[in-house]
Amino acid sequence: MTKKKWLLTIVFFGALMMVAGVSLVQTRFPIRHLDVIQANAGNFEPAFILAVIHAESSFRPHVVSHRGAVGLMQIMEPTGEWIAQMIDIPGYDADMLFDPEINIIIGSYFLNWLWHYYDGNIQLILSGYNAGIGNVNRWLQDERFSEDGETLSYIPFLETRNYVQRVMQRERIYEWLLKVDALFSWN
Repeated sequence: MTKKKWLLTIVFFGALMMVAGVSLVQTRFPIRHLDVIQANAGNFEPAFILAVIHAESSFRPHVVSHRGAVGLMQIMEPTGEWIAQMIDIPGYDADMLFDPEINIIIGSYFLNWLWHYYDGNIQLILSGYNAGIGNVNRWLQDERFSEDGETLSYIPFLETRNYVQRVMQRERIYEWLLKVDALFSWN
């Protein structure tokens, strides 16, 4: 085999492996409802919202947690009602949280509300989303968890600590997938 044919063979199989790898990653980390996410992401990149959805429900719209959180972004019914009133969703009722579009609108709005509440601190935003604002505010006032009252040096709930890490890891994966998707998009 000539050097040229050998090089073309390596390039071909390398590209094939890359496409197969991307397909495998996309199977595990789907990109769904991107138009709704982009329209409602606000202060966040779509990769962040995708990462939250993946960490919360793995894109299963009818999932209900053991605590009663509902849908793609695992919205608690009182939170859904509060936000639906704030953004004036006509005829809102809790069953609407199973609708992916409504769930993403409400979940994204809540994340953006937390953005303003916690001055853009992603660790606090995700902790508040997962453990509740009351818990995060108590942690910020406790010297064991916060040295300055503005950032957390330690998250005392293991579930929340792991959740923050999972979302941040997934965000990097989704950033990469969205770049690959844009690169190979023919639109």
